[in-house]
This record gives sequence, C-alpha cells and structure tokens, in this order.
Amino acid sequence: MRTTGMGRSLAALVALLAVGGCTAQTVDAHGSTHGSTRGKTPGSTRSSTPPSTSKTDPSATPGDDKPGTTPSAAPKVLWSRGDKGNDVREVQARLHQLAWLIPAPTGRYDTPTVTAVKGFQGKRGLPRTGELDAVTWERLRGMTHKPAAWELYPYGGQPAARPDPRCMTGRVLCISKTSRTLRWMIDGRTVSEMDVRFGSQYTPTREGVFSVYFKSRYHVSTIYHTSMPYAMFFSGGQAVHYSPDFAARGYYGASHGCVNVRDEGKIAALFAQVRGGDKVVVYW
Repeated sequence: MRTTGMGRSLAALVALLAVGGCTAQTVDAHGSTHGSTRGKTPGSTRSSTPPSTSKTDPSATPGDDKPGTTPSAAPKVLWSRGDKGNDVREVQARLHQLAWLIPAPTGRYDTPTVTAVKGFQGKRGLPRTGELDAVTWERLRGMTHKPAAWELYPYGGQPAARPDPRCMTGRVLCISKTSRTLRWMIDGRTVSEMDVRFGSQYTPTREGVFSVYFKSRYHVSTIYHTSMPYAMFFSGGQAVHYSPDFAARGYYGASHGCVNVRDEGKIAALFAQVRGGDKVVVYW
C-alpha cells in the first residue's frame, strides 16, 4: 500500500522524537498546550500560573504546608526567658498540672520554665524553642484548667486580703480564707503577716469570731498524734500552729481543721505576742 506524503511526514516526526528523547506536550480538554515535561517526575506538570500570582488555598488552616499555599508566619511569642508577672505564673501552674514543671510557680520565666516548655512542645511536635508562643499557649490551655488561687501560690506568697471589719479593733488574729493569709493586728494596724493553710472539705476550718483560750508551745495532737508546735487554740480542737508538712508540701496538702502556718520564725514571734482572750476572726 502506498504511503501518502502526509503519512511519510508523520512517520519521520515520530522517529525524530524517539531519537531526541523528547516527550510530548500535554493538551488539556480545551486544546491548550502546556510546557514540556522534560526532567519532571512521572505525572507532574508545570503550573500554568506564574509563582508570583499563586493564590493561597482558602481551605488551608494556619500552619498548613500545602503545595501552592503561602507559608504562614512564625507564631507570635507571648512570654520568654526573663519575663515576670501573673501571666507567667499561670503558665507555670498549667505546666505543673501536666507534670512538666515540678517546682511551684514563681511568676518568673526562668530556666526550669524554659525546660518545661521545651518538653511540652517536643511531645506535641512543635518547635522546641522554650518560648511560649501563641500556638503552644493554645495547646497548653486546651489540655489544662484555669488554675485556682492556691495553684498559683501553692507555697504561699499571695498578697493578704483586705482585713475584715471585725479585725479593726483590739488584738486580733485576722485570718482570710480567700488569700490564705493571717494578719496579726492591734487596733487596726497590721503587725505581721504570714501564709496559712486550712482543713480539707471533709475537715473544714470553722469560720466566725472566736478567742484564744489555750496556748501550748510543744503540743502534740491527742487524736492524730502529730506535732503542733506553737499551738493557739480558738475553737474546740482547732488551733493556729506551725506545720512542717505545710512548709514541705504547701497547699498540696491540708490540715484536719487547724490553721497551719508554714514560717516557723514568724509563728514563734506571734506565739510570744498573743495572749489568752485575744480575738480570732476567720472569714472569706
């Protein structure tokens, strides 16, 4: 069978392509041709849209690294080494809830805090910067609860609450359950302040107005057989006294109803000043 001129031309073109190693251009459904795919991986094609005009995928979320999307900026750093304040204290309390930070919150973004943040970030596949950025903060908040006051100040140090009006006259042990502090006051003047701890929900410290009716420097509980140094009894078996457990464990423990003091030096001085009959006010 004779080959037409057009057939011979087509055959020659096919032979030339085979020798030259070229690949055919792709053609879309509208008949438009795209650039050569020489050197591309199988199945890949060059985009017809110039890189400078590429648009971000509207379905992408911040941080997605999808082809054709604009890389997101690094998350904003909220707190880092050297920062101080109540916000840092909350970060530390939340890290403590997850056992990443063992020491109690201090309100200072120190070396243990940096180490804890790095550990938290690494466990969750985030960059281990040690800085508390917006992404890390959202992950941390999502896994923890808002810290209570005692979690922010587990070993004391919270500012003393405003004195109850009943504390403003006479000699008074003015004890706030809100701030967990004791003010020793004489005629409306604060002589000294100290951190205190109360009973648990099963053995609550009573609230109200009482008076010191008995003092015992080396007292030992007849019920629990534990030491109660510098005990000043004000209601039944409840007393203000020094607690080595409070000094060691902070608010991670509780008393059996007494008002525990963690600073032995302060309560020793207080014990020397308080007299029988002095008023005791326990309030929220």
